[in-house]
Amino acid sequence: GNTARLVITPLTDRCYITLTQSLHLTMSGAPAGPAGTGKTETTKDLGRALGIMVYVFNCSEQMDYKSIGNIYKGLSQSGAWGCFDEFNRISIEVLSVVAVQVKCIQDAIRDRLTRFIFQGEEISLIPTVGIFITMNPGYAGRTELPENLKSSVQALCYGSPRF
Repeated sequence: GNTARLVITPLTDRCYITLTQSLHLTMSGAPAGPAGTGKTETTKDLGRALGIMVYVFNCSEQMDYKSIGNIYKGLSQSGAWGCFDEFNRISIEVLSVVAVQVKCIQDAIRDRLTRFIFQGEEISLIPTVGIFITMNPGYAGRTELPENLKSSVQALCYGSPRF
């Protein structure tokens, strides 16, 4: 049916432009900012506007590289977007491996492959796949992204909402 859409503000407009530019550059988008500023909702709404399924995953310290890799495998084969909420809650050791996984997918898209090797298995690739990570920096228990992951994502900072 006809679902509700977000109200377009200068912030959501800037976010849409930054996220679509990151996809065009075969990168991932990384909205960051305080809780409740609309990072996840804006990503979901952009996917809805483009007719792409968006799956939201709430990240935690218990996530390991195998489970995240399996999610990436499914996204790559379906062409859907994944929005990884509070991505910086994942441990630094796991994030370092995840950066290699993200780069593998991005390289396959960049090389216009229809099949590629991911975690030792040949899988199909639908190039509409998108990986987005949202972060709430400054909270206790949050990890700084490793440099190899920072180079694969385009950051976008959200401010506190003004009512």
